[in-house]
Amino acid sequence: MTYLFYNQDCISGAQEHLADNSVDLIITDPPYGISGDKLDKHYNRNESFVIDGYVEIPQAEYAEFSMNWIKQAERVLKPGGALYVVSGYTNLIDILNALRETSLKEVNHIIWKYNFGVYTKTKYISSHYHILYYVKPKAKHTFNTFARYADHERSDKGGSANYEDREDVWVINREYKPGQVKNKNELPTALLTKMIQYSSQEGDMVCDFFLGSFSTAKVAKGLNRKAVGFEISQNAFDHQLQEINALEVGYLQDTIRRPPENQYFNQGKPIEDDERAAIAKDFQALIDKGSTKKKAIDALSQQYGRGYWSILRVVDGTTNKSANPNNSTNQGDLF
Repeated sequence: MTYLFYNQDCISGAQEHLADNSVDLIITDPPYGISGDKLDKHYNRNESFVIDGYVEIPQAEYAEFSMNWIKQAERVLKPGGALYVVSGYTNLIDILNALRETSLKEVNHIIWKYNFGVYTKTKYISSHYHILYYVKPKAKHTFNTFARYADHERSDKGGSANYEDREDVWVINREYKPGQVKNKNELPTALLTKMIQYSSQEGDMVCDFFLGSFSTAKVAKGLNRKAVGFEISQNAFDHQLQEINALEVGYLQDTIRRPPENQYFNQGKPIEDDERAAIAKDFQALIDKGSTKKKAIDALSQQYGRGYWSILRVVDGTTNKSANPNNSTNQGDLF
């Protein structure tokens, strides 16, 4: 596996070290642009274990800075490659404006809800970040729909686990590291694992333009991906380089969930009249034997390899597709 990290500015570093169309996935958390080197005063936290040397971008320069690094991200991404940018709301407009000046296409605007925010008395408490998910056109982008949950699996709420995992609001807690040396801001392993699982394959090259704690690179290494990135802070770079070099390739593989095989083998295929008639006949037979409607449809979903809603529409004699996909009977028909 290839792991290349550079202690330099990402804009000049990318120009020097990364070829056009050479990266499969970029996940990055750029500087705050809101005096991030002084955030401990707002969060009321002890930063005695935080590595010195956080490099902030003045807000007056943020628009130009965003344009410059995002242009490099566009250049180095392969066609079909994906970019995830984690951002607060203060300078979000600058990042969005820069993205709109590229050929990159928006796929989702994700909200990451975390487990604490800055306490306030005169306004609502901010406890989320934005994650902008874009892809480079001219090739089909990687999206591993069933990397984490199979089509038939249920969540704790009774709905489709796959559907709920792919909703665009993610509730993932930050990681606390009391008494441990750490960077100013670190993305949690669970958040990074989710993005890497959905948007890359083993052996792909994952890039982080702002390595910071090397969290993206560490998770990429743990999931058998290659990694490359840039960090301008000498203190952060030296410390985190030692940490990532001590990690084994694939060290996270035993911690990730392995979904079972999909059951809806006919999903997406049109239902012909003979199959429709057979489903209706089998449904009635199950009802005559005392089955509930829900249990009968569950059984027929497995038998015919189709999602719950497909079977329901057949037995109800309707083509209505406006049913609530979060209903407790949903088993992931809608993908």
